[in-house]
Amino acid sequence: MTFTQVILIFVTGLIAGILNTVGGGGSLLSLPVLIFMGLPAAVANGTNRIALMIQNIVAISYFRHKGFFYPKLSLILGIPAILGSIAGAHFAISLSDEMFNKILAFVMLSVLILILWRPEQKFLKSAEENKDPASTQEAPGNGESGNFSRLQLSLAALAFFGVGFYGGFIQAGVGFIIIAALTLITGMSLVKINSLKVFVVAIYMLASLVVFIISGKVDWVLGFTLAAGNAVGAYLGSSLTISKGDKFVRLFLVVTVLIMSGKLLGLHKLFS
Repeated sequence: MTFTQVILIFVTGLIAGILNTVGGGGSLLSLPVLIFMGLPAAVANGTNRIALMIQNIVAISYFRHKGFFYPKLSLILGIPAILGSIAGAHFAISLSDEMFNKILAFVMLSVLILILWRPEQKFLKSAEENKDPASTQEAPGNGESGNFSRLQLSLAALAFFGVGFYGGFIQAGVGFIIIAALTLITGMSLVKINSLKVFVVAIYMLASLVVFIISGKVDWVLGFTLAAGNAVGAYLGSSLTISKGDKFVRLFLVVTVLIMSGKLLGLHKLFS
């Protein structure tokens, strides 16, 4: 690994941090870049999780400081997500690089559509319109399992097994799935959903990361370099959102994802 590669990964993490801050999709950039650098797909997948793990730990601290912290409900959702993530991580490791790259390209294009379409905003708008005005769910500190029926908790647990499997497999764009699932099942506010999201993702991310570590599929130097860039990018992303809005970032994401997914699918060979 050269100094140039380290710098490239740091810059990649920085841009991914900006994307995640503005609206999500940072892994659509960081995971392919790791693969294009020559890392086997499974190693790139495992290495990318170090940055994601650190990112979610920082987010948990922020939400907890603001009073949005629901450990009981997070564990109810996190336990099935852990089981799903372990299965998903094993599945990811079992695939050939060629097959994983093709699936990743498809996922990148699908998540790009979600980022542009923003279906989670439609779910949230619908939930707000149907919310009982007398509901007390908006207050920080509420939202534990006692506020939801057994059916809601059962559906959420089942959904989060699927979330965990996808997260353990690829992870990119999982935030959109979580937002949609929790909005439809619980009707919680976006702030509460995001506070739950980062906690649950951190729980199952650790489980899947352990699978990759045991299998020797993690490059620690690149992982922590990516995480450092991610942290700087998150800070810059806040400023960029205020000064430029998210249209510029979304345009950059569209162009980047189209180029990288095309390369993963081998389309560039048709023109060479």
